[in-house]
Amino acid sequence: MAQAEDTWTVGKMNIMGKPVIYKFMSQLPDITIQKKLPWLTVISWKYDGSTNNGMPVSSDNKQMIALEDGLEEISGEESIYLPAYTATGNDLKEFVFYISDRDAFIDKLNESLSSHSSYPIEINFYKDEEWSDLTKLLYDFKGS
Repeated sequence: MAQAEDTWTVGKMNIMGKPVIYKFMSQLPDITIQKKLPWLTVISWKYDGSTNNGMPVSSDNKQMIALEDGLEEISGEESIYLPAYTATGNDLKEFVFYISDRDAFIDKLNESLSSHSSYPIEINFYKDEEWSDLTKLLYDFKGS
C-alpha cells in the first residue's frame, strides 16, 4: 500500500455558490510511487443536481456508489494506479487517479466493471508528472 493511502481527508469548498465535497489523500505518496504514476486520470459523471443544491439526487447517488465500489476493485493498485481524490457537487462527480499506463488502466477498469451496467462517464488523461493537481488540492485545504 502507498505510504499515504490509508490517510484520507474530507473537506468542503464552495464553487460557483454550490458545495463540493472532496475526499482526498492527506499527503503525497513517496516520490518513488509518484514517479511510477505520471498520468492524472479523471473519471467524470455529469448529473442534474438542480433540485438538490448541485448534489446528486438519491437515485444517481446510488449508482455512483455502485461505480465507486467497482473502482475500488481495480487490480494493480500502486503499480498501475493510485486513487487520489473524489469530488462531488456542482452537478459533477469526479473520481481522480494517478496511473502508470492508460491502456493498462482501462483494461483493469473494464475488467473490474464488467458485471456492471454502463455508466454515463467520461474519462480524461492528463500528463502530471509533478502531481501538481493533488498538490494544489492539498494546498487549497491546508489549514482548513
